[in-house]
Amino acid sequence: MSNELLTSFNRIKDLLMKSPERGRNTAITKVKLHEGLSCEIDDGPWKLIADMPHNAGGNQSGPEPGVYGRAALGSCMAITYAMWAAEKNIKLEEIRIEVQADFDSGAMFGVSDVPAGYSEVRCVVTIVSDASKEEVSKMLDEADAHSPYVDVFTRGQKLKRSLNFLSSQALQSQ
Repeated sequence: MSNELLTSFNRIKDLLMKSPERGRNTAITKVKLHEGLSCEIDDGPWKLIADMPHNAGGNQSGPEPGVYGRAALGSCMAITYAMWAAEKNIKLEEIRIEVQADFDSGAMFGVSDVPAGYSEVRCVVTIVSDASKEEVSKMLDEADAHSPYVDVFTRGQKLKRSLNFLSSQALQSQ
């Protein structure tokens, strides 16, 4: 697997070095709220559901949004580690990531005077390898510096919201 991964990594790296503009894209994910708090998520070929538990007014038809956020971070880290290990010729037998996130639910409901997001996120990385701990640690640091979701979680992003408002009455008269 490592050779195939390295071949793919280098092929894409070479392509982006020759044509950097090919790496610049906009991802579009569409979310539509359905019954209760259940959200249908469409992103290309992927159809996902996010919801809240019954005790929060949801239908419990899918994971809470936070599950997807933590999963995005953990899986992005694991994938990036595998790619950079291949690039550095470090054989990894196993990669496991545990994402721990502290939060106060009261913020979402307006009863806590703290930010609504996570107060701290910890990632416990377990690597099984015959390489040295120093070699693996150095590779992890380099991979983290190139991980899109490590970046999202550690650097403030610009969030711009726009509104497309449609009157219910206008829709009914059509």
